[in-house]
Amino acid sequence: MKKQTLLISLLLLCLVVRAQPPSVLKLSDYDLLDKIKGGWAGQTIGVVFGAPTEFKFSGTYIQDYQPISWDKGYVKYWWDKKPGLFDDIYNDITFVEAFQELGLDCSQLELAKRFAYADYHLAHANQAGRYNIRQGILPPESGHWRNNPHADDLDFQIEADFIGLMAPGMLPQAMEIASRVGHIMNSGDGFYGGAFVAALYSTAFCETDPKVIVEKALSVIPAESTFFQCINDVIRFHALHPQNWKDCWYFLQEKWNCDVGCPKGVFLNFNIDAKLNSAFVALALLYGEGDYTRSLDIATRCGQDSDCNPSTVGGVLGVMYGYSQIPGFWLEPLKEIEDLDFEGTTTSLSKAYNMSFGQAKQMIVKAGGKVTDSEVEIPLYTPEVLPLEQNFENTFPLYRERKDCFLTDTYAFDFNGNGFVIWGNLCCTRHISFDYIDRVSTRHIGSEVFGLAEPDDPYVAIVEVWIDQKLDHVARLPMRNADRRLEPAWKYLLNEGRHHVALKWLNPEKDYVIRINDIVYYSENRNHDKFYINN
Repeated sequence: MKKQTLLISLLLLCLVVRAQPPSVLKLSDYDLLDKIKGGWAGQTIGVVFGAPTEFKFSGTYIQDYQPISWDKGYVKYWWDKKPGLFDDIYNDITFVEAFQELGLDCSQLELAKRFAYADYHLAHANQAGRYNIRQGILPPESGHWRNNPHADDLDFQIEADFIGLMAPGMLPQAMEIASRVGHIMNSGDGFYGGAFVAALYSTAFCETDPKVIVEKALSVIPAESTFFQCINDVIRFHALHPQNWKDCWYFLQEKWNCDVGCPKGVFLNFNIDAKLNSAFVALALLYGEGDYTRSLDIATRCGQDSDCNPSTVGGVLGVMYGYSQIPGFWLEPLKEIEDLDFEGTTTSLSKAYNMSFGQAKQMIVKAGGKVTDSEVEIPLYTPEVLPLEQNFENTFPLYRERKDCFLTDTYAFDFNGNGFVIWGNLCCTRHISFDYIDRVSTRHIGSEVFGLAEPDDPYVAIVEVWIDQKLDHVARLPMRNADRRLEPAWKYLLNEGRHHVALKWLNPEKDYVIRINDIVYYSENRNHDKFYINN
């Protein structure tokens, strides 16, 4: 009887605990808007600060003796020089505009279409997702790694900032939006990168310690994922060695600098993987100890995607401190472009401030909070951990073969393993001689130059992909930059063994070639000792 009474008491206690209202964050309208403005301004400052170093330091950090510029007129200089630098911002704005026009409950499909048909340059997982959607492969399949070799890249990570700004302190709501948006272009660790960033921003509304912000943001990521393990390693390393960020950087290089998905990075020093770059964000927040300048400097000096990572750090600290507390040294150059619309949008920073402010108020009401004429009350619920999803399972990089050749009719190769991806692209030779192509490193050609040279070229190459004498699929390779397919062909999770692959170009034209730079081969075996090729 006593046991039964105790059990009933425990059940009643659980019901009482569950029924208790969550803790509440109260902010004045001024503070809420100030923090939202700080997030937008901070990420824009960060992306410009890192502009000259982006992927110029891959596999090394930027040494202390090398200065990184910042001065009056600097933001406007990059605004005029390289509009595509601001992809961290204009991708966010595309989704903000969609929520503004369609409402907070707009569907994943509506968001995907707005993203896929936006008129600006995209790369990596973003462009692969856009291509898939334009070909009828809709989310979440558009971001799934079998359909998107860039699924672990950091694309969602660099455009998830807006989610935290529209869900201040509301992690469950932020994660729901992240799931709707992030699977448009990413999955697995690539999705978790964006979810982590959204959680960083959301948490920064109610916490003032970067360590607490990082730990709470990571709590939404499943511990079984490699993303969680990588960021958790940064937290643990910092706890043991809190003095020198470079020691943590070396630790990350040794354990986590191993991109397995991105065809541009596998077995090379280029690494756009979400795990490593998010780890640099966490590293900068922890070792920067809340100092705005030091944190941006560390995030940039870590290298790799060294404009996107300080962009995230600058935005998170911008929320934590608010726009009004960003040092004038950083803020003044930004003011020159605050009223200018970003490429492919009809929205400026000034407009984005107010749009996110309005959306945040709507989210607060929807979550059961209160909004008055002068302040908001935000309910702070504990979020559930996101479902586990891990990309490239049983798919280990085996070998990268340099080809440097052209497909003009047919091309075939054999390999041992369970998958492959071709790094290459459709090229237009109308304005550039073959002699010039052959003499220039292929790392500097490809779609980034050829595609942009003729952005409205209507030509589409049709290529059959045959695997083991069976037609696997027909690939469409548009020349138009916004439509382009990043890789001519790939296939994962074949039966482990010997395979023959043949590409057949069905409609070749004299002004076009398909460049085959490298082929990356995969195996289900982590340590494969019988790999060989036979051309």
